[in-house]
Amino acid sequence: MSAIDRALVAARARISRVDPATAARMRDAGALLVDTRPQAQCETHGLIEGAVAIERNHLEWRLDRSGEWMHPAMETHTGAIVVFCQEGYSSTLAVASLVDIGVGDVHELAGGFDAWAAAGLPIVVARDAPAPRS
Repeated sequence: MSAIDRALVAARARISRVDPATAARMRDAGALLVDTRPQAQCETHGLIEGAVAIERNHLEWRLDRSGEWMHPAMETHTGAIVVFCQEGYSSTLAVASLVDIGVGDVHELAGGFDAWAAAGLPIVVARDAPAPRS
């Protein structure tokens, strides 16, 4: 097993991961969905409506309530946060990092955007983008 695979196993053992149906229910109950994918990936594969886009390299600063760079959505949000990437790898490490800095009630969408789309949950596709992978 590679070093990064070991890191993923360790991170997943200490974070909350939710399946797409649970993430959808959480969103409907007020959870903030956070999309960490680069803009080009979002344009190619589509979006989850209502998700806040915060690219991975800014995530900790934007979700840290004690910092000066907090995302405006965090000013009034008090519930759960569900973080996702394309396939659920970088979001695993992102959620572990958020846990480490004290962000509470944070979860990873297991399988990422691809799992959400494969589950038949609604997505928004750019007009000229190819259909998402299933």
